[in-house]
Amino acid sequence: MRPEPGQVMHFSEDPTITVFEPHVAVTAKYREAYVWAVDFERAPDYWFPRQCPRAMAWAQESTTEDDRSRIIGDEDRVHAVEYGWLEAMRTVELYAYRLPAADFEPFGDYCHVSTRTVRPLGPAERVGDLFALHAAADIQLRVLPNLWPFWERVTASSLGFSGIRLANACPRGQADPVFQSETGCIRST
Repeated sequence: MRPEPGQVMHFSEDPTITVFEPHVAVTAKYREAYVWAVDFERAPDYWFPRQCPRAMAWAQESTTEDDRSRIIGDEDRVHAVEYGWLEAMRTVELYAYRLPAADFEPFGDYCHVSTRTVRPLGPAERVGDLFALHAAADIQLRVLPNLWPFWERVTASSLGFSGIRLANACPRGQADPVFQSETGCIRST
């Protein structure tokens, strides 16, 4: 589920959006009102439940062979989530909206923003099986008890990386196996 040429995408658990109005998100670092979207390369970053914390890493031109083999192995791209989010990933109803790329400007390395109202090119499309999407795109999906050790290795490496909703991840340094639910981390025993 990726945008076609001339399109960007917005992913949502709400299939009823008919118009996207610029707004300042509660979690925003920026105070300007935007409509946010992603391009073809970054669409897989959003093949998750909205609140699901995820850490992503990929090989890039400057990636050393040591970092690649040590952190992501033979893969080009790896996404990591915590065990407690598996059920949400299996059951979430995620939708994609195709939006006209001409209405957006690049923002940073991976997002596109618009400061005006944007209408989707058509109705919301059900994204489907998130595991199948990852497999079809040759993106390894790792399931970990805690994202922080992986995140710390990735951010200290020569890999490209992105983290989304990391504030929802289990606490750093958790000694026991834990599972994340939408209400927080709980111990497995």
